[in-house]
Amino acid sequence: MYCLAKPFMWLFVMAVCFSAALSGINGLIAWGVKPALDLLLDKRSHTLLFLIPIGVMVLFLFRGLFVYLTSYLMNSVGAKIAVDVRYALYSKLVNLPLSFFSKNPTGTIMSRMLNDVGLMQNVFAGTVKDFVVEGCTAIVLLGVAFYRRWDLAVIAFIVIPLMLFSIAYIGKIMKKVSAKTRVLISDVTVELQETLQGIKVIKSFLVEEKMKERFQRALQAHYKNNMKEVRVDESSRFLTEALGGVGIAGILIYGGSLIITESIDISTLVSFVVAIILVYTPFKRLSKIHNGFQQIRTVFEKIKEVLLSETERTEGIMHKVKGEISFESVYFKYPDTDEFVLQNINFQVKKGEIVALVGYSGAGKSTIVDLVCAFWYPTNGRILIDQIDTREINLQTLREEIGVVSQDVILFDDTIKANILIGKADATMDEMINAAKSANAHEFIISLPKGYDTMIGEHGARLSGGQKQRITLARAILKNPKILLLDEATSSLDMESEQKVQQALESFMKNRTTIVIAHRLSTVQIAHRILVINNGIIEQSGTHDELIKKGGLYNELYNKQFISEKESND
Repeated sequence: MYCLAKPFMWLFVMAVCFSAALSGINGLIAWGVKPALDLLLDKRSHTLLFLIPIGVMVLFLFRGLFVYLTSYLMNSVGAKIAVDVRYALYSKLVNLPLSFFSKNPTGTIMSRMLNDVGLMQNVFAGTVKDFVVEGCTAIVLLGVAFYRRWDLAVIAFIVIPLMLFSIAYIGKIMKKVSAKTRVLISDVTVELQETLQGIKVIKSFLVEEKMKERFQRALQAHYKNNMKEVRVDESSRFLTEALGGVGIAGILIYGGSLIITESIDISTLVSFVVAIILVYTPFKRLSKIHNGFQQIRTVFEKIKEVLLSETERTEGIMHKVKGEISFESVYFKYPDTDEFVLQNINFQVKKGEIVALVGYSGAGKSTIVDLVCAFWYPTNGRILIDQIDTREINLQTLREEIGVVSQDVILFDDTIKANILIGKADATMDEMINAAKSANAHEFIISLPKGYDTMIGEHGARLSGGQKQRITLARAILKNPKILLLDEATSSLDMESEQKVQQALESFMKNRTTIVIAHRLSTVQIAHRILVINNGIIEQSGTHDELIKKGGLYNELYNKQFISEKESND
């Protein structure tokens, strides 16, 4: 799934070369035991004994150097891969449709990007390094062992197929257990993310203890499965240790008989045993390496799900939007649900016309706004922009000409200036200030210590609800779109601020196609047409005065929601 054909490929190649050199030194150490013992046992060579400690020092000096270089380079490659994969995931995520995010909780996505990729990095830095080093070492030491005594080597390696079988069997178990661990750590991340997002609700309803219990359950579930993962991992090590002991015992029995019959000298046997002990170590570590690869397989599968998800369309008709909107027999239901949110919606908004949507919460008003933005497509029917189906129009050209102001204020942890300039990145300072003035935001911005360069915190935490709402309005005004969508846009403003912003909006909406989800009477009265939505159906349509005369649901909403405001204005 991931290709190392990157600028850092040479780091991986160098790490492999150093690993091979390290393996060569390990083989040289095993091979050198016999000549060293021969020197020790030969009384005539005592003058050369000082060469043995010098040789050992040199070998272990280079061995330590190659261990350091191999580990450093593999960790560097692992870290660089993690950077690339996280960026690839992020790039993919921002291009995915809303349907993906409706199926995958935010915490789960964060867990894949942080926890899963972090595990992948650690496995690559450790497991891949060990695989290369231990694999090369095993090959070199096998050569030394067969060079010394092929018959002893055959006896020693009878247990190796059993080792490999146990490694493969336990690896299958590890894959399943590791997959569950990834799910459970994702659950922990989801709990944490929801707690941080809903901290005000938690405190206001005094459910701190309940949330602690939920988080504790998630932690305990992850802990139990994590320990199961450890048990599986350690059981593979136990089996390989036991099998290694059987192999060494066989060598000692057969090798001892050879010494008794003087078929080999003791230095040859000791050299061979050292080589076998050293070669068993890589095979024992290969069980842990295989388990690591099973863990990383589960990570790759999770990451692959995201990377292979279908992105939003990038093709389509390049069209300069004028502003006409048509809904033709539109039915819509969200994925994995059976109930239609909208049913047989038919209406047209002409260029420059203002249409208000009113109705009880959950009637489907915000869904209509999302459909205009092509965040979703109709289940049945068509939505046309300038007589072009939203399924066919290029999304970039469409969204370039749509400005959205929602009651769910979305701001980023950056400066006020940066948040407003999202509307138009190349805007001048004067253009930005004029947009802020139109949104009644300029005065409070310049009263802040750093003015437009003030950092607003996560989700605009350092600003009031009304201040955040006015920044989003300034952002939409700066964009200067052909189509303006206001979803309870002034809901967070006090009466005085709303009146000022409303005046600015009325001026801004002139000659601009606008769909307004109404919050207060003043917004509804300026609309050319009002659509009354009830249970996903357009129940009434007309001007304010026409609907008041007709009675029905609009009149009911008017009496419930708007009378008190009218009285306060009077």
